[in-house]
Amino acid sequence: MTALPIPVVTIGLLLASNVFMTFAWYGHLKFKESAVITVILVSWGIAFFEYVLQVPANRIGHGYFSAAELKTIQEVITLSVFAVFSVFYLKEPLMWNHLLGFAFIALGAFFIFHKWA
Repeated sequence: MTALPIPVVTIGLLLASNVFMTFAWYGHLKFKESAVITVILVSWGIAFFEYVLQVPANRIGHGYFSAAELKTIQEVITLSVFAVFSVFYLKEPLMWNHLLGFAFIALGAFFIFHKWA
C-alpha cells in the first residue's frame, strides 16, 4: 500500500484542524449564558486537537509547500470552513460583500501559487 501524497495529507490535516479551530473560536457564541471562564477553558480543550492536527500538517507539508503557501492554504481552508459553520451552525447568512471579500482572498491565493516565469 502506498502512502497518500503529501498535498492530500497536508490539506486533509489542515481541514480537520480548522473544524476544531472554528468550534474553539466561535462555537461558544451559541452559549452566551455560559461564564466566560467556562467557554475559555472549553475552547482551549477543543483547540488542543486543532494543534494536534495542524502542527503535523505544517511539518509534513513544509518542503513540498513553502511557508507562504502553507499559510495561504490555511487561510483559504479557514474561510471555507467558517463560511459553512456560519451558515449552518450560527444560522448567519453569507452576504454578497462576504462572498466578494472571499473572492478577493482567493485571487490573492492565486497569486501566491502562480509561478511567474
